[in-house]
Amino acid sequence: MERAIRTLKSGASVVFCKGDKLVPYEGSGIRPLLEILNSKTDYSGFFVADKIVGKAAALLFIKMKAAAVYGSVLSEAAGKVLTENKIPYSFGLYVKKIINRKGDGICPMEKAVGDADDPDTAYEILNAAVYGS
Repeated sequence: MERAIRTLKSGASVVFCKGDKLVPYEGSGIRPLLEILNSKTDYSGFFVADKIVGKAAALLFIKMKAAAVYGSVLSEAAGKVLTENKIPYSFGLYVKKIINRKGDGICPMEKAVGDADDPDTAYEILNAAVYGS
């Protein structure tokens, strides 16, 4: 777990870790998680460290069957969803909401999954939002 967090702090955007296996990804927003799911890469049982974990990312981690989640920044909604799905989590900073890149409103991915509680539904919504399909 500590190795994943250190790797995250050294520049990766999301890191998957299980035993000796450490897999960092780069990219912005939710896109790396969607690419992983779309490629059908299996990270079930892995610990995940991510820069920003809002409800959207949390639902995708549930779909991936993550063992535990660390967010440098983690939202209340993400904490609620992870708790409800019995996935342990920790964080650097706990925030009320995830804000968009401009800093003038809620993150569009968070808005997109605002009413979703099912990981499969969230995955479909987010894929359509990012890839337009």
